[in-house]
Amino acid sequence: MLVDDRLGPQLPLALRALPDQRLERYLRAPEGLLEQLRALASGDMVDALYLQGAAATGKTHLLLGSCTLATSLGKQAAYLPLGNVRGRLRVASEGLDADLVAVDDVDAIAGHREDEVALFDLHNRLRDAGRSLLYAASAGPDALPLVLPDLRSRLSQCTRWSLPVLDDGARAELLRQRAAARGLDFDGAALDWMLRRCSRDLGTLTALFERLDRASLAAQRRLTVPFLRQVLGAEGADSVVP
Repeated sequence: MLVDDRLGPQLPLALRALPDQRLERYLRAPEGLLEQLRALASGDMVDALYLQGAAATGKTHLLLGSCTLATSLGKQAAYLPLGNVRGRLRVASEGLDADLVAVDDVDAIAGHREDEVALFDLHNRLRDAGRSLLYAASAGPDALPLVLPDLRSRLSQCTRWSLPVLDDGARAELLRQRAAARGLDFDGAALDWMLRRCSRDLGTLTALFERLDRASLAAQRRLTVPFLRQVLGAEGADSVVP
């Protein structure tokens, strides 16, 4: 399940997870990380893991992929994006008792004492119940502006993994992989053009690819340089670098 930012009914994870957000589709993972995430999702390992990395290093991908794997194995999983429940975490986390709880964007509540206390209480409650926790943030606990020392201590006890920023070769590999998985013909020249002209931020590239996927399907066109120019045009101007 996904805890909705409206704090109303909890929405099934399947409504929000994308087909590309699977553990096996994560590129250049540190050695041993995917194995630990699979063990966490399957219940073979009950632990608390903490993923840290810059923007667009795939933190959310790994959290959602772990939740998807857990639910496919008959486990209960919950994805909790803290940026959506800032100031209301106590209410959002009440009754949360899944086998795996993935807590995204810890940065969002850093410095907000009430939310930090709520996360501290959630951590203790789930760990006492033998549940697994998976956290994600832009930096390690020591580098976040947390005001609750006890929460910093709990997060510091988690097994920590640092995620790398993808280079141009990995970005190209990612786009080729996603195109192939959807049966798209991504012309090599078009891929090179996109990587040269558009923002190298992985999140922006992914959003552009989703737009191209929809446009290609609607127009029944291959992904070629002329087609990319036509689709991205003025709409994609903010994503094109000088």
